[in-house]
Amino acid sequence: MNRIFRTVIFILILSTISSCASPNKSAQNTTTQSSQKAAVGKSVTELDENIWVVYQDRTDKYWFGSNDSGAYSYDGEDLIQYTIDDGLIANAMRGIEEDRLGNIYFETPNGISKYDGTTFETLEVSQANSNEWKLEPDDLWFNCNASLNDLYRYDGHLLHELTLPRIDLDSAFNTHVDGLSFKDRTYSPYAVFGIDKDTDGILWIGTGEAGAYKYDGNTFLWFGEKELTTLPDGRVPGVRSMLQDKEGNMWLSNFLSKYQVTTIDSVQSYKKLEGIGNLDDFFPERLPYFNSGLSDQNGDLWMTTYTGGVWKLQGNKLLNWKVETATNEALLVTIYEDNHGVIWLGSRNLGVFRFNGEEFVQFDKFADELFKQY
Repeated sequence: MNRIFRTVIFILILSTISSCASPNKSAQNTTTQSSQKAAVGKSVTELDENIWVVYQDRTDKYWFGSNDSGAYSYDGEDLIQYTIDDGLIANAMRGIEEDRLGNIYFETPNGISKYDGTTFETLEVSQANSNEWKLEPDDLWFNCNASLNDLYRYDGHLLHELTLPRIDLDSAFNTHVDGLSFKDRTYSPYAVFGIDKDTDGILWIGTGEAGAYKYDGNTFLWFGEKELTTLPDGRVPGVRSMLQDKEGNMWLSNFLSKYQVTTIDSVQSYKKLEGIGNLDDFFPERLPYFNSGLSDQNGDLWMTTYTGGVWKLQGNKLLNWKVETATNEALLVTIYEDNHGVIWLGSRNLGVFRFNGEEFVQFDKFADELFKQY
């Protein structure tokens, strides 16, 4: 298999995992309520095997987002499935969030659905203000990016479409992949692959090929390192997850480096530090990048790779857990820590796993024991 073909396949896989289409625009309108008037959803006995999102709301109810079968809620007794038949804008879930009032938001490739416990509404992009960047504690952020738009901010009333500051990427990275410059691409290198906040509430934004950004509500700090863009062999890992360690350093979707941000006379800059040493011992045949991660309640970092299981950075020690059944390895898409400190995984082929303190086990085998704790 030649290098170009491998590159195309890799990009297609990663694009499938990350990309979302732009929500439908409607002048001045914030939401469009669905025709559903009564309680929605149907009772089912099991989750889909293709789960990309795990979330627990303030009432301790779990939500699971599938790739093509809608969303599920589970309260310890009832497992309810929600689809486009119930008012969701699409059946493919890419994110789940909750606002301060307890409304649940489902991010999909076709836009964002809001659920108030009874009905679904579809958020519509506001035309009132263009590129209105703010950073308020209660704002929700979405990266339905695709090839048209970068990201969206929802302030509880309006859904704002935002554009990241543009950089001369060809000059910054001093590289052209297969003779094609960034400006000649048919897709945007600024497509947002990840959005996270650090312990100070500062926003971190990761892109497909344009590096990463830090936004503090007033200014942007751009991270334009070559490991954060197209790699020399043509592969595009993307900046999908940004984690802050106990020392305050940021890890930007890879084990190669961590970044220390400093402020002198109100001017921010960063210093790149070595990440994990002896990476060949851990990743002899794979890229040392993670596609999802979190900083747990103890400040330890957890990361997942699509194959290869779960990694935990505890001090300077990197630990690894395989995630598999007797016959298959889990293809991991997401990792999540719930309200009680339990670590969950969503996979593309084996459904949901949770950590029991020693190993990751499939959710359906241990659900009863889990909820008896609460």
